[in-house]
Amino acid sequence: MIDHLSIAVRDLEKSAAFYAAALAPLELARLVERPTQVGFGKRYPELWLNARPAMAPIAADIGAHIALRAPSPEAVSAFHAAALSAGGICDGPPGDRKAAMTTYFGAFVRDPDGNRIEAVHFPRPAA
Repeated sequence: MIDHLSIAVRDLEKSAAFYAAALAPLELARLVERPTQVGFGKRYPELWLNARPAMAPIAADIGAHIALRAPSPEAVSAFHAAALSAGGICDGPPGDRKAAMTTYFGAFVRDPDGNRIEAVHFPRPAA
């Protein structure tokens, strides 16, 4: 349904370094670099960072919420650890979560601009 997402960041280099570290466990890599944009994805850019140096800081309850699929619970935990090591802020440690229609394993972090980034792993239904 969604082809790609773009988020505004104040410091493109700082944010690109954060996302490179945090997204690596989710098998997403830096694919495109432009003077005011960096694109991450698997085969094509699915998540774009757009430089907006004059942007005001984002309040904790206002930023974007982006949930990214993880291949395993271990990848969710690795995402969380990598994001924290790269300067992110914990907004929910790795663990089981109850969603509207199922349970899943997820973790939440805030990026350097305050956007809420979540890694999610949905277990396969029992056969």
